[in-house]
Amino acid sequence: MDVKQIYIDADALLEGHFKLSSGNHSQFYLQSAKVLENPKTAKILAQALASEIKASGLEIDTVCAPALGGLIAGFALASALDVRSIFAERVNGEMSIRRGFEVTKGERVLICEDIITTGGSAMEAARVIESLGGKIVGIAALANRGFCKRENSNIETKPNCKLPQDIPFFALEDFTFDIYTPDSCPLCKDGSQAIKPGSRGN
Repeated sequence: MDVKQIYIDADALLEGHFKLSSGNHSQFYLQSAKVLENPKTAKILAQALASEIKASGLEIDTVCAPALGGLIAGFALASALDVRSIFAERVNGEMSIRRGFEVTKGERVLICEDIITTGGSAMEAARVIESLGGKIVGIAALANRGFCKRENSNIETKPNCKLPQDIPFFALEDFTFDIYTPDSCPLCKDGSQAIKPGSRGN
C-alpha cells in the first residue's frame, strides 16, 4: 500500500508554510481529515493498520482516540479490530473522558491518532485512561512524522518523542519533513508567513 500516494491523491499532503501545534514551522503538512472523509479509504487504511496490529499478537479491548483529529481513525480502527471505540477530549485545556464512557480496571486500551508527531496528545489521553484503571497496551496512527520509532521501521526514536519505549507503536507510513524553530525558519527569512491548519487552527 502506497500511503503517501493516498495522501497525495486526496490533496492531504499540503505544501506551503505551516505553523505546527508545537509552534515550529514546516514546508509540509498532513491533513488526514481529507483522507478520512472518504469512508472507503478510511476502511482500507484501518484494515491495513489492524492487520499489522493483529499480526503482533497484541490483545486489545478498546480503542481510545484523542479528539478531534483521532476520532475517525480511532473509530475505523476499532471497527477493523472489532473492539469498543471511545474518545478523550479537552475540557478547559485538560484531556478527559466524558459522555458516559467508562474504563474498567485492567481494560486493555490502544490509543489511536490520525498522525503521531511527538505523541504528546496520545500520551495525554493515555494518562487519563491509566488514571481510570485502564492499561495502555499500544499506540497506533495512520501516519508517523518520524520522531518516534514505529514497529517495522528503521527510523530511530528522536529525543523529542514522548511515546514510551516499552509500548509498541504501529503506523502505516513514515513522513519525515524538515521542521524549523520560528527563529531559524528559512521560509520566514524569505518573507513568507506561516499559517496554522488542523484541529487547533482551522
